Amino acid sequence: MGELKKLKGEVFMAKLFEVSEILEFAIRIEENGEVFYREMAKKIKKKEIKALFNWLADEEVRHRKIFEEMVSGVGKYEPAESYPGEYFAYLRAYVDEHIFTKEKKGKLMAGKIGSTKEAVKFAIGVELDSILYYLEAKNLVPESQRETIEKIVEEERRHYLKLKELKP
Repeated sequence: MGELKKLKGEVFMAKLFEVSEILEFAIRIEENGEVFYREMAKKIKKKEIKALFNWLADEEVRHRKIFEEMVSGVGKYEPAESYPGEYFAYLRAYVDEHIFTKEKKGKLMAGKIGSTKEAVKFAIGVELDSILYYLEAKNLVPESQRETIEKIVEEERRHYLKLKELKP
């Protein structure tokens, strides 16, 4: 993790996260997504939606494996920033405040997502948040890996559209 630096009396973070850490956040997003989809699939009675949620859980596993492979191949990479650590700070805040926040995890684990309609609405939100995260994270990886992330973004968009088509 980064270290504090002083410049003309101001304290700032020199480097908050490595690219591998940003990809670790993506892995966490996918793990949380898998848990959510599997839990909801157990509770949903409508076969079409149950099957979709199980498929989405499998997709999350596949995406997680892609990100894990990317972590092992990432070296040092410095994105263009206004100040050191800017982009990493932004993505960390985004993950913490928008994707599987403590409140969202609490609702999920406490079983407060009771209806199929609520589960679909929740899933749509998570897919949209994931898309935004991956679009931003794409700028942090070397050029050679951006196409892989773009493919995942396209898959997440298809997940979003499948969920929007549902009539729970």
